[in-house]
Amino acid sequence: LEGGAASVLVRIDPTGETGVAVGSASELGQVLEGVFVELAPVALDAGFLGPKAADWLSSAAKSSPAALLQFHLDPLGAFAASGESPGPIESHIVSAATVGARLADTYPKATLFLASGRVVHEAGGGEAAELAFAIASALAYAKALVRAGLPMDQAFAAIQLGLCADADYFAVIAKLRAARRLWARLTGASGAPCPARIEVRSSQRMLTVQDPWTNMLRLTSAAFGAAVGGADAVVLGAFTDAIGLPTEFARRQSRNTQLVLMEEAHLGRVADPAAGSGYVEALTDEMARAAWMQFQAIEAAGGIVAALGQGLIAQAVANANAAREAAGPPKIVGVTAFPPTQDAPVEVEPAERHRAEAPPARLPGPDSRCPPLVPIRLAAPHEAAR
Repeated sequence: LEGGAASVLVRIDPTGETGVAVGSASELGQVLEGVFVELAPVALDAGFLGPKAADWLSSAAKSSPAALLQFHLDPLGAFAASGESPGPIESHIVSAATVGARLADTYPKATLFLASGRVVHEAGGGEAAELAFAIASALAYAKALVRAGLPMDQAFAAIQLGLCADADYFAVIAKLRAARRLWARLTGASGAPCPARIEVRSSQRMLTVQDPWTNMLRLTSAAFGAAVGGADAVVLGAFTDAIGLPTEFARRQSRNTQLVLMEEAHLGRVADPAAGSGYVEALTDEMARAAWMQFQAIEAAGGIVAALGQGLIAQAVANANAAREAAGPPKIVGVTAFPPTQDAPVEVEPAERHRAEAPPARLPGPDSRCPPLVPIRLAAPHEAAR
């Protein structure tokens, strides 16, 4: 269970690898005990168990029409990350859309799908590839919701974009601004214009194991970029995430970073403060054009499912990693630049796994497969070399 200042993200993880095992409606109810879903937005991260977890969350919300739920159904993200799906991936998309359409009337304030490019970012992909993946996923989900019975405008309104923020806050600001342009073009062309809603999660690939205290600065930069870029929700990880489960101190640091930026730096007081900056406007335009070209290539290949199966997404990520490697060793504070002269270890929570009995995620039919997008850490090769 991870909580920000005013929201809750629950990872449905029957293995217990993230510290809490949730595999049923009763267990999710225990996790959310004392949480007022009408006041605190509650989001899920459930992979292929998304449709079942959505029903569990619905049970916990007790059909309250004022519940601020974010079901975050995202079978495409789970498929891209694992490289296979338990049953046809198309069936998982249809199942998620069917459940989402059923829950839409009960929870008018809820979002149903999370069209996230996070899996591309964490595997090493560039900003344009991340944006293209998110937009292509959003289109696939909108089509599925329309087939499930929702009108086009309601379908797009029920989808949230998911992106990552790293320490390069100018790139983050431009990426979020480009995402809104892409969303406006996509929804406008579909005849259902609506404002984009963007959830930003801090990058895991930017974190270091060596001198992890420097991760506090990276996370602060990421949160700054997300806020200035206009994110609607920010999920900020802990500075020890690359090592193990966060302690109470690490979680408090993550929360207080957001509170200081919000309450003392007043980052939310101005809408799009980077507008008019020649550098940011040019970078935004460059990212939007590159992402739209990659999105068109995905659609020309037959859509995001076909592009994953053909390895087009994996190839784009591989090209970005190859270009990064060809550029030479990066400057990473605490690793390749200004390494620590003495050890300053940090504490993490012991990983006590408690497995939960969860229903199977398998659907009838043959498994779908694609080249998996394996997460990386940019500092890892250089930490191992020391």
